[in-house]
Amino acid sequence: MDSQSKRILIVDDDDDIRSLIAELFEREGYSVSTAQDSLEMDLIMDRTFPDLIILDLMLPGEDGLSICRRLRARHSLPILMLTAKGEELDRVVGLEIGADDYVVKPFSSRELLARTRALLRRIGGPSTPVLETRRMAFDRFVIDLDARQLLTNDQELVALTSAEFELLACFILRPRRVLSRDQILDFTHGRQANPYDRSVDILVSRLRKKLGPLESGGDLISTVRNGGYLLAVPVKQVS
Repeated sequence: MDSQSKRILIVDDDDDIRSLIAELFEREGYSVSTAQDSLEMDLIMDRTFPDLIILDLMLPGEDGLSICRRLRARHSLPILMLTAKGEELDRVVGLEIGADDYVVKPFSSRELLARTRALLRRIGGPSTPVLETRRMAFDRFVIDLDARQLLTNDQELVALTSAEFELLACFILRPRRVLSRDQILDFTHGRQANPYDRSVDILVSRLRKKLGPLESGGDLISTVRNGGYLLAVPVKQVS
């Protein structure tokens, strides 16, 4: 990935943290913009649209959760949340309304860079085996892994966030195979789950709502007790 072509927008009201993160990414060759609140963020986005937003939850005026909800209603760009150690509930809510990942303060520079790079890699498509065709049909949908689009059989576009698309691609490439939460996180985020990490469950719930039930009834993505999740339908390549 050419980091110089990637634009990062940092939204945090703490001057020291904002400067620290900006310097970190600038040293890595990224183009960085910073904002201390939603007003500055909106002005920047009117001029230059970022490839990824690093968003603090606790902001003056419009808070991070409200900003996340507003952004996700209009855009699918990756959102990485910054949360304090004791903000688990807010972290869960943030994932439910569309954030792609989170980092807990205090965080290491290495972790923040790794999470950001993982999200940006997902923009260019998931790390998957080379296929004869990258269009796959399942149930009443067709997914195009290169165009990163999900269409119904009636050619209606299903709007997915980058995290939702990446999760679906993970299942599509491993149909009818039980995937544990650790495996899903490793395939999509490149990290291991901790015992209290609900991000996979929240993301599966979001994806289920958008896909709806199977034509024959039941969930398209099934829960396997003490196992994880699996895509419950066959997948075939299409031209």
